[in-house]
Amino acid sequence: MAKNLQEVVEQLKGAVIAHGKQAKAIEKHIEDMSSSKKEAPTKKIKRTKISPACKSAAKKKFKVWPSAYASGWGVRCTRAGGPGKMGRSKKKK
Repeated sequence: MAKNLQEVVEQLKGAVIAHGKQAKAIEKHIEDMSSSKKEAPTKKIKRTKISPACKSAAKKKFKVWPSAYASGWGVRCTRAGGPGKMGRSKKKK
């Protein structure tokens, strides 16, 4: 991909002066991309498995399973601690 961008930079440099600024911006972006690959490793996304109780409650609550809405509700339910704790706020003493 860097080779393709490098070709674009060369073509922009040969065009109008206004495109020269774009060429510089792309070159800077290429440098940032190459340096970022060496520095920071990618983070893994932590997946939350939906508990069976929350999955069952989501199937009852939504008409379509699996759907984005139902799956999202199931994950939030699992993180909240189960279907019995959904929708309740924590009481302060």
